Amino acid sequence: MMKALLMGALLLVLCIPQMGMAGESGALDVPEGAVLLEIRGNITHENALEGAHFDFEMLKDLPQFGFDTSTPWTSGVSYYSGPLIRDLLERVGTHSEVIRVSALNGYEAEIPVSDFYDYDVILALERNGEPMPIREYGPLWVLYPFDQDEALLNEKMRFRAVWQVMRIDALK
Repeated sequence: MMKALLMGALLLVLCIPQMGMAGESGALDVPEGAVLLEIRGNITHENALEGAHFDFEMLKDLPQFGFDTSTPWTSGVSYYSGPLIRDLLERVGTHSEVIRVSALNGYEAEIPVSDFYDYDVILALERNGEPMPIREYGPLWVLYPFDQDEALLNEKMRFRAVWQVMRIDALK
């Protein structure tokens, strides 16, 4: 009888989907490619020792959003696409009110999370359908839809449009 109970328990354990896989459990996959983005701080879903790491494919697997816009740093209008930052922050389980975005060149900007709900701000992965190299503001760019709302056409908002993003810290 005891042997049958143990075998039944073992079968039950083997048949139950394991937590730790991506999906409903909130767990994140582990990056297979080069890590492009690190998110640290006040988050609940991690896949690394300190925080969450994302490679290009993991970011590309998130729902994508795009828009046409001009920017103060590029010529003409381009189509930019990537995940909405609010979706990315929800994916890592943060309830912070402010994030700090850090760039490869040492530039940092603190951004209220409310921006990501007031506007469709993306973490741009592509410009006109192509990944953005470092010399062209990539590989990741916090990008506001500047041409869609005149409220975005000021210095305060431009300073929040960080390019060459490497890390996001969820602060408070």
